Amino acid sequence: MAKNFAPRVSKRKRKTIDHSDKLDRDLFKLADDKLLKGAVLSEVKLKDVVVREQVRTKFNDSSIRELAKNIEANGLIQPLVLHLRNGVYTLICGERRFRAMSSIDMEACPCFVLEGKTEEELMAIQFSENSSREALHFIDKADGILNYQKATKASERKITAALGISKSEVHRSLLIAKLPKKIREAAKSYNIEKYVLLEWDALKKGKLRKEIEGQILKGEMTKRAQLKKVLKAGGVVQAGRKQTKKAPALPRGLSANAFLKAMEAKSKDLPMDKKTRKLMEQLLEETKEIVDL
Repeated sequence: MAKNFAPRVSKRKRKTIDHSDKLDRDLFKLADDKLLKGAVLSEVKLKDVVVREQVRTKFNDSSIRELAKNIEANGLIQPLVLHLRNGVYTLICGERRFRAMSSIDMEACPCFVLEGKTEEELMAIQFSENSSREALHFIDKADGILNYQKATKASERKITAALGISKSEVHRSLLIAKLPKKIREAAKSYNIEKYVLLEWDALKKGKLRKEIEGQILKGEMTKRAQLKKVLKAGGVVQAGRKQTKKAPALPRGLSANAFLKAMEAKSKDLPMDKKTRKLMEQLLEETKEIVDL
């Protein structure tokens, strides 16, 4: 059965849709019920909102302009999240929306207003909301997790449960957040992949590490594939683990079988007392059993 579609309408003739009258308690279904439990939907003037330090520090100006146009045409669909304490409204989530509305001189907007939340709860709400929207830069995410750990003194396991992310991601993020500031700033400026930073940090101090650091700071080393080409000894250093020397391998072309036969022949010519020779023969026999000779 063929579907019926509405006729195309030019942009000039399109109607502006006002969603403000549809903002009711049903919107809580779109949010995290646990984190936003107890919030009240209210109309709040933007001039009364205080912006606190946010998890996100990198904002895309073009996306904010596009968001402002969308809000101007359709209204604010997803309210801001504020916390009310001592008569002061503090912005917890929605700084992109707040910036967009400020740029088009909106006076007020619908907000989820929370009260009586602890600092730890507010940080968890802020992190959760920012992570679920426009891709949060991994540096901002790492800083947010470290700040949460400092504020709550929580272990990695407890952070995993509170923020809803994997333990491995928490561990990697904490490693990144503790890197030198200039390295983290370069990662944001040049869009460097996070594994470049992690694997650089895992290298031993020396000439190679210093050279790669210089490339990172200049934006010349941005991809993990690039890093693979310059690492010594082949392979990729595992994130968070320092390089260790590999045990020497058998000479190329020499099998375990041939090696044992060579050792057996050589041991016969070595000057050894009866006790030592007996131990050597026992060792060779046990080794043969292991390699199924």
